[in-house]
Amino acid sequence: MAQKHFPKGLDGRQRDQDGEIRQKRKDTLVGTLRKEYGDDFAKGYRKDAQLGTVLAKEGVDSLHQLLNKSK
Repeated sequence: MAQKHFPKGLDGRQRDQDGEIRQKRKDTLVGTLRKEYGDDFAKGYRKDAQLGTVLAKEGVDSLHQLLNKSK
């Protein structure tokens, strides 16, 4: 059975069927996100912490809000 792929936007980010940018999963590890956002991402959290845990402790709902909060 062929796997369905969703188109990427001009920014190279994966999109869902409606064209919306896919949200990062809450179980994504901080260590994985540091590869994309740098070693200072989620400073003070272990690399095996999950994104959902960091979002809850920081009082934000999304990765976007977390990135903006740290600026």
